[in-house]
Amino acid sequence: MMIRLQRSFFQRPATEVAPTLLGKLLVRETDMGLRIGRIMEVEAYLGRQDMAAHSYKGVTPRTRVMFGQAGHAYVYLIYGMHHCMNVVTGPEGSGSAVLLRALEPVQGIAVDTRGPGRLAKAMGIDKTLYGLDLCDPDSSLYLAEDGHEPPQVLTSPRIGVHYAGDWVEKPLRYYVGGSPWVSKVPAPRKTDAAPREKEKIVWAHLHNKK
Repeated sequence: MMIRLQRSFFQRPATEVAPTLLGKLLVRETDMGLRIGRIMEVEAYLGRQDMAAHSYKGVTPRTRVMFGQAGHAYVYLIYGMHHCMNVVTGPEGSGSAVLLRALEPVQGIAVDTRGPGRLAKAMGIDKTLYGLDLCDPDSSLYLAEDGHEPPQVLTSPRIGVHYAGDWVEKPLRYYVGGSPWVSKVPAPRKTDAAPREKEKIVWAHLHNKK
């Protein structure tokens, strides 16, 4: 049974919303039936303090929805051809959001969903959905839960943010360990062992808080 995520789920810091989105469902209702994918990979963007965030330079026509109410869709075009979908998080005015990077197909999807552009294409997401209220009970695009919990959550630096100064290496990408539906698995590094153990402890703490 799928239960739609309520606005309170998204009214938290992006660093709390992001890991707890893993394993949740992205659902699109179409004339041809349901398209459902399970979220396998996300990235957190922390607003005006975050040099990698679109909202870093403040409110613009492009980023205005990021400074609005949590639970809305921030959809943008990259390289002039690929759409990407974020979910706005935190309190109004924070400019924070979580980018959806990869899905595991569950129903009605027969294409590759690894990477934010492929994810959006598979789900029929484009700029017409910019600002959509994902918490509206009548919305044809929404996020839901069905009781599934990912077996392992890992972190790494975000992808493609080489321009972001001190924010380049911050571990704000979250993904399901061992999933073949993750867009990119970081190469092992000698320094990975200790952080990975910390990640497991953090993940256990998140679940113990429930």
